[in-house]
Amino acid sequence: MLAKLQQIFKAKDIRNNILFVLALLIVFRIAAHIPVPGINVMDLREVFAGNEALGMLNMFSGGAMQNFSIVMLGVGPYITASIIFQLLVMIVPKLEALSKEGDYGRQKINQYTRLLTIPLALIQGYSFIRLLSSQTNGRLMADMTSMQLVTTLVIITAGTIFLMWLGELITEKHIGNGVSLLIFAGIVSGLPQSLRNTLIAVDNTMVLNLLIFAIIALITIAAIVLITEGTRNIPVSYARHVVGQKNVGGVKTHLPLRVNQAGVIPIIFAISIIIFPPMVAQFFVKSSVDWVANFSQWTIDIFANQTFYAVFYFLMVVFFAFFYTSVIFKPTEIAENLQKQGGFIPGIRPGRHTSDYLNYTMNRIVLAGAVFLGLVAILPLVVGPITGVATISLGGTSLLITVAVVIETVKQIDAQLVMRDYEGF
Repeated sequence: MLAKLQQIFKAKDIRNNILFVLALLIVFRIAAHIPVPGINVMDLREVFAGNEALGMLNMFSGGAMQNFSIVMLGVGPYITASIIFQLLVMIVPKLEALSKEGDYGRQKINQYTRLLTIPLALIQGYSFIRLLSSQTNGRLMADMTSMQLVTTLVIITAGTIFLMWLGELITEKHIGNGVSLLIFAGIVSGLPQSLRNTLIAVDNTMVLNLLIFAIIALITIAAIVLITEGTRNIPVSYARHVVGQKNVGGVKTHLPLRVNQAGVIPIIFAISIIIFPPMVAQFFVKSSVDWVANFSQWTIDIFANQTFYAVFYFLMVVFFAFFYTSVIFKPTEIAENLQKQGGFIPGIRPGRHTSDYLNYTMNRIVLAGAVFLGLVAILPLVVGPITGVATISLGGTSLLITVAVVIETVKQIDAQLVMRDYEGF
C-alpha cells in the first residue's frame, strides 16, 4: 500500500489529477450548503428527521435537500435520463444503430441525455417543492410568488446541470466515474456527524451493541466486494483455421458472467417505486372525497409498516434485478458473435443451443445476485432493531455504492500506474 502511494505521489500527472478531483468534490460540498434564497430551512430539517423516504433521498444528496441548497436534486435527474436512454437504446432501432457508431454515436447519445436532464430537473424540482410544502403544512410556499417559484426552479435546475458538468470534468481525469464520485461524496459526508452523535450517546451498555454493529458492517463490506467482483467463467474454445500460410485459432479462453450484472440499478428502481405511492398519497390525504382520502391515508400507513416495507422492497429489488439483466444481457447476440468468430462452448452446439445454455446459466447466477441485492437493501431494517444503534444508519444501498465506487476508482488508478511501469521498462 505504501509503495503504491509513493508511486502515485511520484507520478506528477496522476497526483495533479487526484488533487483536481478532490478540489471539485470540495466545490460540490460547498454548493450543498448554499441554500436557495427565501426558504426557511429549519422547518425542512424537522420534516426530514421524521420521514424515512425523504431521509434516504437526503442521504444521497449529501444533506443538500435538507438544506434546500442550489444543488438539492444532486445528479438524480441526470441518472434518470441515463437510465431512460439505456432502455431506449435497446428498444428504439435508430438509437441502437447510433450506439454502434463508435465515439460519434456515444457523444450524440450523451448529448441527448444532457438535454433530457433539463426537463427532468424542472419536473422533479417542482414535485419536491410541492411535496415539501405539503409536509410543512404549506409554510414552504406560503409567501412564494409565481416569480419566486420560477426563479427557484431555475436555480435548482442550474445546480443539477452544474453538478453534471463537474461529473464530466472528473470523468475526464480518469480517476473514477464523476457522477459516481459525487454520489459517493454525498453519502460519506454525513459519516463524521453520525460518528460524533454515536460517541456522544455511547455508554457502557452500548459497547457490545457497537461491537456487533461493527462486525456486521465488516461482514457486509466483505460480502459486497465478493459479489461485486464475482464472475462465473464460461469456457470458450476457438477452432483452428488457416489464414494464408498461417494457422490461426485453437485458443481457449472464457466468457465471464458477472454475479451482479445489474449493479445498483435494481435498488434505484425499487426505491423509486416504493417512494412514489406515499408521495402521491400525500397530495390527496385532505381530499373532499371520502374514499380518496381514506385510500390515501391507507397507502401512507401500509408503507409506514416496517414488515410490509421490507418485504415489498425485497421483492421489488429481486424483480428489477431479473428485469434489468434481461434487458442488457442478450445471449442470442453473444451466441451469434461466438459462431461468427469460430468460437464455441465445449459440449454445447453453436447457435440456439449456446443461447439457451447462456440464458439458463445467467438466470441461475442472477438469482443469487438478486437475492443478495434484496438482502443488502433491507439491511438497515434488520440491523437497527438488533443492535439498537440509531445514530449510524448501516445503509446497504449506500455501502454497495461506496464499495463499488472505491473499487472502480482504485482500478482506474492501478491501470494508469501499470501504463507508467511499461513506459519505464
